[in-house]
Amino acid sequence: MLKSLSESKIAIVGLGYVGLPLAVAFGEKFATVGYDIDPKRVDQLQKGHDRTLEVEDEDLKKVLVKTVIELEEKKKGLLVSDAIIPISSCNIYIVTVPTPTDKHNKPVLTPMLKASEMIGKILKKGDVVIYESTVYPGVTEDECVPVLEKVSGLKFNEDFFAGYSPERINPGDKEHTVTKILKVTSGSTPEVAEYVDQLYKSVITAGTHKASSIKVAEAAKVIENSQRDINIAFVNELSKIFNLLGIDTQEVLEAAGTKWNFLPFKPGLVGGHCIGVDPFYLAQKAQEVGYHPEIILAGRRLNDSMGKHVATEVIKHMMRKDLKVIDSKVLILGFTFKEDCPDVRNTRVIDIYKELKSFDMDVDVYDHWADPAEVMHEYGIEIINGKTKENLDQYSAIILAVAHKEFKSWSIKKSSKQVVFDVKSTLKKEEVDARL
Repeated sequence: MLKSLSESKIAIVGLGYVGLPLAVAFGEKFATVGYDIDPKRVDQLQKGHDRTLEVEDEDLKKVLVKTVIELEEKKKGLLVSDAIIPISSCNIYIVTVPTPTDKHNKPVLTPMLKASEMIGKILKKGDVVIYESTVYPGVTEDECVPVLEKVSGLKFNEDFFAGYSPERINPGDKEHTVTKILKVTSGSTPEVAEYVDQLYKSVITAGTHKASSIKVAEAAKVIENSQRDINIAFVNELSKIFNLLGIDTQEVLEAAGTKWNFLPFKPGLVGGHCIGVDPFYLAQKAQEVGYHPEIILAGRRLNDSMGKHVATEVIKHMMRKDLKVIDSKVLILGFTFKEDCPDVRNTRVIDIYKELKSFDMDVDVYDHWADPAEVMHEYGIEIINGKTKENLDQYSAIILAVAHKEFKSWSIKKSSKQVVFDVKSTLKKEEVDARL
């Protein structure tokens, strides 16, 4: 039997960009335990600080409780822990772990399967396990549920149940926060689907959409980002074509955008935790059933080529100005995968960096949003912050890779001794040598 929602205790497994905002939202109404395997992350959150900046420290501190006893007495609040014992008494488990790809762009389900294994050890009759991680259709029921059954010894849809409600977090977006984004929900039985839907409705002010099955909900999520990826690939290809024709892409898009149904996509680097990864999940499943996806993978190839394209164009413009390439100093402004956000996961700025380095250029990277320690750990690159703004003349080329608001106030202008390439068209056309 399912426990009444009013008596439920919720566990959020994974406290990253997706899990923490969700945990805080549920903590305002339910007894909630946030679990993460990273002790440093847990320690920061227990002290009331979120380094991802998705949750304001004030909002986090409002819901935090320090002990299980305090949580049970209040019957709401958020307890953060890296221990399994506090979540063992929960009856709803929501998994928000990452779903990356490997170096061959193959889906890596290890985090989800490990989370399922852990939950299986404490799973009880009547419990519900809900997955939010982006996957291809079938992962919840065909990959994760068997792990839950094997480890717990319980039977699916008799002893325990499952649901899927894809995350729609947009890192750095303070307008479209978790409670303000309509939520797709689903469950392994009609009764559980309604249960999961009502659970999310209790905290999602934007409302919910109950899908007919878990597989439909999984498919809906994976095509959201695949569609966006393909649309960006189209304008990236236009950018390459118009560059060869000597036409400014931004001016073309502005003109075309005057039609009411023209989609306002812009060229650029496509990275991050979703758009640059999710299409590979759909492609993998398509290939498993004997279909080779053409448009999806073509879009991925084109978008993944843009970093090298930017670097090549910068070198061409340097040569036209008779500037030395080998051993020249180049500055890349921005390293995160998007503007005004500290998230460096799958950033494609790294592609620009590597291509420039392959020409023996001396490349500096400035990004006041990125955590230098994280960038060094993940990419082996030292972030050069400090007084870079006052020393721009030392660089033969400046690449504005990420449109952080701060860069709009910098005195960046092309000259005979310096190339300026604007990836995101942040500056005026006349101030740069080229832009996508």
